[in-house]
Amino acid sequence: MGRKKLIPDKFAEQATGIRLSSHEKLCSERMAQLIKSIDELKKDVKEMRTDMNKWKGAGSIIILIGSFVASVFYFFIE
Repeated sequence: MGRKKLIPDKFAEQATGIRLSSHEKLCSERMAQLIKSIDELKKDVKEMRTDMNKWKGAGSIIILIGSFVASVFYFFIE
């Protein structure tokens, strides 16, 4: 029996298929990491927005109280 010769075209197709499948696997892992990171960033942005809204309300109350105290001092000084 003679030795089978590898047909260069078939070997190239198989090697290309293996490289593509490993590349696709690597890309899918990267995409999964990116999606996870984006989800975490969205969560952080939502938390920051809620904190900012809380401080906006607190800031307006502080300004309101400060203006009231200042008007009382102005009333008694004059």
